[in-house]
Amino acid sequence: MEKAISIIKSLLEPGSVILILVILLFLNNWIFKKMKSVSSDRLIGKRTITFLLIFVGILVFILSLPIDKSLKGQILSFLGIVISAGIALSSTTILGNLIAGIMNKTMKRFRNGDLIKLGDMQGRVVRKNAFHTEIQLEDSNIVTIPNLYIASNPVKLTRKINTVVSASVSLGYDISRHKIEEALKEAAVAANLKDPYVYIMELGDYSVVYKIHGFLEDSSMYFSTVSLLNGKVMDVLHEKGIEIVSPSFMNQRNIDKTSFIPRKQVKKEPEKPNKSPEELIFDEAIEAEEIEKKKDYLKKLEDKKEELKEKLKNEKDEKETDQLKSSIERIEKLIEKIENIIREQND
Repeated sequence: MEKAISIIKSLLEPGSVILILVILLFLNNWIFKKMKSVSSDRLIGKRTITFLLIFVGILVFILSLPIDKSLKGQILSFLGIVISAGIALSSTTILGNLIAGIMNKTMKRFRNGDLIKLGDMQGRVVRKNAFHTEIQLEDSNIVTIPNLYIASNPVKLTRKINTVVSASVSLGYDISRHKIEEALKEAAVAANLKDPYVYIMELGDYSVVYKIHGFLEDSSMYFSTVSLLNGKVMDVLHEKGIEIVSPSFMNQRNIDKTSFIPRKQVKKEPEKPNKSPEELIFDEAIEAEEIEKKKDYLKKLEDKKEELKEKLKNEKDEKETDQLKSSIERIEKLIEKIENIIREQND
């Protein structure tokens, strides 16, 4: 009986350590759930604290075990070797991605919802995490890119408004460049682009490469507009009797007075879909962008609230004081409502 009591007493301290650790982990989870912060770093903070609690808990648990001190030292030494090896093997990528993530965040190179191009990949940013960034590509699939790769490679950020959309076409020397430039500008206007201009990109052995540019007011329709511009270029050139065929093909044919322009077909205009292709493709990126806009609006509301509070401190008129208090209360309710919406969308 005494031996059983002795064993129970010896296990009491390690058991207490485990119980305290479980309580602390529960409190950490509860506190972060109750937090009103809508920052995307909230989950990172929660996981970091959880990891530290578990790490410290393991150390205290080992020290509280009813075993010989030399054995405790051996266990701690083995644990230290394992941790050191893990850090040594993973520090290059983990620490590199973490530092790159901090750098991307502080430099504000891009934000959620932005259209970016990285190497051969082009799409809209869904979310930025501590170690990686998620991008929704033009095929609607999501790719995860390490922050270290983003930091060490050039990133092309497409402007929200007045971004340039272009299309290239190769035509023969036998056609007046003035006629071609006029037709290309007409195609750009038909594709809803503003202030079109044409560059002559290359004078080849058999053809000239023309590139039409125009300004797009809303870059959220970027991919649809690129496709539309290519289609309008073909349509306008064909309408003006300009063939888009290889000059070598033209030189080899033995057909007189025959042009290779398709006949114009009159088709009923299809009904416009309720959503554009971009809205269907970049659904998650659009949602992430909306959250960013709400966060920007929250900041403006917070600034306005602080401004009203400063006025309230110096206000002596009772009527004005009541109005200021009422305005602050309305702003606080609106802030709470928006924060709840953001939390629901993040969850």
